[in-house]
Amino acid sequence: MGPVWNTKAGPRRVRYDPPTLAEAVTAAQGLTDNVHQQAEIAASLMDISVEQAMAEVLKARPPRRAVDTVAFTTRKGVQRAAIVERRVVRRPVDGRRFGY
Repeated sequence: MGPVWNTKAGPRRVRYDPPTLAEAVTAAQGLTDNVHQQAEIAASLMDISVEQAMAEVLKARPPRRAVDTVAFTTRKGVQRAAIVERRVVRRPVDGRRFGY
């Protein structure tokens, strides 16, 4: 626990949670898209080696999107490109609907 101080309502304590490596990686991902720079930033924030930070950065990378498919169609001698994108369906984890 953190420091304790007395107030008119009684003693109060503040909980102190030191930052984690995952939080440092998330902060680095918000600053740059370059993986090597992310590892350097996370390593400097947490005072660890770049190799340890690189392992965590690579684990935290978002999964690659499915590659968009480009299909060419011909219509009356004119070629047109149609891009087919994968649609991500959001599903509830516990079976409930998303009613906020």
